[in-house]
Amino acid sequence: MAWNEPGGNSNNQDPWGGRRNGGGGGGDKKGPPDLDEAFRKLQDSLNGMFGSGKKRGGGGDRNIGKGGGYGLLGIGLAALAAIWLYNAVYVVDEQEQAVVLRFGKYYETVGPGLNIYFPPIDRKYMENVTRERAYTKQGQMLTEDENIVEVPLTVQYRISNLQDFVLNVDQPEVSLQHATDSALRHVVGSTSMDQVLTEGREQMAVDIRERLQRFLDTYRTGITVTQVNVQSAAAPREVQEAFDDVIRAREDEQRARNQAESYANGVVPEARGQAQRIIEDANGYRDEVIARAKGEADRFTKLVAEYRKAPEVTRQRLYLDTMQEVYSNSSKVLVTAKDGQNNLLYLPLDKMVEGSRGTSAAPSSSVSPSVNDAAARAAQDLQPQPPLRSRESR
Repeated sequence: MAWNEPGGNSNNQDPWGGRRNGGGGGGDKKGPPDLDEAFRKLQDSLNGMFGSGKKRGGGGDRNIGKGGGYGLLGIGLAALAAIWLYNAVYVVDEQEQAVVLRFGKYYETVGPGLNIYFPPIDRKYMENVTRERAYTKQGQMLTEDENIVEVPLTVQYRISNLQDFVLNVDQPEVSLQHATDSALRHVVGSTSMDQVLTEGREQMAVDIRERLQRFLDTYRTGITVTQVNVQSAAAPREVQEAFDDVIRAREDEQRARNQAESYANGVVPEARGQAQRIIEDANGYRDEVIARAKGEADRFTKLVAEYRKAPEVTRQRLYLDTMQEVYSNSSKVLVTAKDGQNNLLYLPLDKMVEGSRGTSAAPSSSVSPSVNDAAARAAQDLQPQPPLRSRESR
């Protein structure tokens, strides 16, 4: 039965099992727990822990209450200090850097290791500055010849200046996307569709990277673009078949060019060898002519010296040598008489030369003695005679 039911609480008990104060006699004095007493016990235990406990009674209760307040304050301060120290000490990895702001202003950039900052007056931003990050862009662009192509693009970048990355731009990745879109549209808009779809992708990637890096440096984003990859671009679906034919034609052109280069690689060395042989023959002929000319010059120099010693003898000898050389190469001789009349004397030198070849072992270029004698007599007849002295000269 509940304690407060009508007629059911004949013992006059309270809810905690004790009798009410209005009950008679000195019954059990059980009642609700005394909160003040429980709080004093907690203070006594804390004071004992911090060495400030005193005996209760008299004026000691006031000291006990004061010491208990100091103990709770110390515990709270110690807990706050532990939490602050836990948040203030941080470790920066080898691949990371941290930027510290003090009162919202840039304070320092710290490298790898154990570091400390002072929150809440300080704030830190840590980023990995060695990891390569990638961003992919794909969209339809208008080329220089006013054709539409779809160009997929991948940009690889890393953080090169953490201070600029954190402070100068609110959202660096978004700025990178906008700059990439602008650079891609500018380069594709300056390139023909054939170049975009075929062999012009490598040059496009270089141009896009340079222009994109200029944009990022102008914005001072602290981002460095390491590589730009332009993947296979595609023509619109409506004209894809025609452009496939163009690509096949270019492949045929490249194959024909390779065959021509292979043929040239076989013919050109042979032609160079022939040219080198002709050059060597010409050099040999040149050396031979020069040597012969030098020999003739030396012979003429020596002949001049002999001529100065004996002019008549030398002149006669030269004349005979010349006539011998002429007669040895000719089968007919024309002779003029002394009186100036046109008397012709035909000497059958060809018959004489043929006869001498049969009887002599001399080479074909030499002349037989009979021919030499005949030539000598003819030369003697042709020599001018000294003029006769007139009577007046006597």
